[in-house]
Amino acid sequence: METPNTTGRTRDAGPDDPYTFAELRAHEFGYLDEGGHTYLDHTGAGLPPRSLVTGSAERITGGLFGNPHSESPASRASGLLLTEARQAVLRHFNADPAEYAVIFTPNATGALRLVGEAYPFARGDRLVMSLDNHNSVNGLREYARRRGATTAYIPVTGPGLHMDEERLRTALAAHPRRFGPRRRHPPARSRGLLAYPAQSNFTGVQHSLEWIATAQRHGYDVLLDAAAFVPANPLDLGRYQPDFTVVSWYKVFGHPTGVGSLIARRPALARLRRPWFSGGTIYAVSAQAQWHVLADDEAAFEDGTVNFLSVPDITAGLAWIDRIGMDRVHAHVTALTGRLLAGLRGLRHSDGSPLIRVYGPDRVDTARGATVALNVLDADGRIVDERVVTRDSAAHGISLRTGCFCNPGAGEAAFALPLNRLRSAARSRLTSLEDYLELLGLPSAGAVRISLGVSSQPKDIETFLAFVARTYRDRVPGATGLAPRVGC
Repeated sequence: METPNTTGRTRDAGPDDPYTFAELRAHEFGYLDEGGHTYLDHTGAGLPPRSLVTGSAERITGGLFGNPHSESPASRASGLLLTEARQAVLRHFNADPAEYAVIFTPNATGALRLVGEAYPFARGDRLVMSLDNHNSVNGLREYARRRGATTAYIPVTGPGLHMDEERLRTALAAHPRRFGPRRRHPPARSRGLLAYPAQSNFTGVQHSLEWIATAQRHGYDVLLDAAAFVPANPLDLGRYQPDFTVVSWYKVFGHPTGVGSLIARRPALARLRRPWFSGGTIYAVSAQAQWHVLADDEAAFEDGTVNFLSVPDITAGLAWIDRIGMDRVHAHVTALTGRLLAGLRGLRHSDGSPLIRVYGPDRVDTARGATVALNVLDADGRIVDERVVTRDSAAHGISLRTGCFCNPGAGEAAFALPLNRLRSAARSRLTSLEDYLELLGLPSAGAVRISLGVSSQPKDIETFLAFVARTYRDRVPGATGLAPRVGC
């Protein structure tokens, strides 16, 4: 196959000769420009390349694949592809198969639930979390609370909203060590769990991976939420060794949806205690005698029948992203993010006042990813209702995200909400989100989020910047006729 290069000449495009990103946009994501779309929500979901979708259909219709919980030819074919997918995940993250296991889940949230429900929290243990966490991570505190463990949140501070490292160290050392320095094969009991995101899904700030070893030296297990990080950043599990890592594959390469992974260190996995069993998770079971024996590998955590027709698409997706090169993807989105941030800084009303307020790092020379949270400011300096931006951007064919992005802690920090006001709101009898916003003194229910990915091009950024300038400069847009808010 021949494809044009940037000079207009043609070249042979083999499997080891990736497209330029402009060519990739035309070849794999041509439906964007063909439909007049500007897609700026890659943190919400990656976009499916055409070749992965057609390749998936060809595989499914060109073979016979059955439920893998059997020994039939169709079942063995599915089982082989599942094994290949596990191996592909481990290769991608440089994870030693002797050290790590891969469990397939419906998404990153499903992977987090597996850890939360089975983690051996006990009275006196601690769950330590960054204030900057997705709600699927925040939900772990309910499991900890029911078993008598305490929860400590580490604030995010400074203009970049980074996790406070000094407060983190204080929280990890809050009571005497029971085990001393962390060994490669940890003891059966830990002091608790540290859970934090490698990259914020709200501000794009990237929290240090060095904290994994710091927490482990204090006797903690570590759960790393890598869902927002791995679409455009390499993650080396040979170097950084969290006990549990969660990802959603549709955020990396768009297809398939409904498949994620829990990548767990085998010693940590062995310490989990599942509260139930189901089809496929056991070796033997008796209904009358009421006993069961759980499987001793990944199968013990894959409830029912895994999505055996879609899991093989992970293998294809990882091969696709590896041909492009994760380092190239990272450089591509970093350059675009720098261009976006510079353009946002330049947006001003005629009187020189800023048109945009950015939350989190406002430059790419600090630890940040390609997710940018902002609010539009009107001519009077007030925040434009996020529903107005949703309405107006949709009318221009722009797909972006508004709200708190299921990350209330980062939003509370971004809007500088004091704890006493939040506690007062919790004690009040509120009947709507509007009442909640009024009590907190907030002009908006959240921010506007722009996020870039492998399919993004400079013209997407220019389209958004031009839209903001044309629509909101020197204006106070009306908010009449907007639907009531129903939730964060």
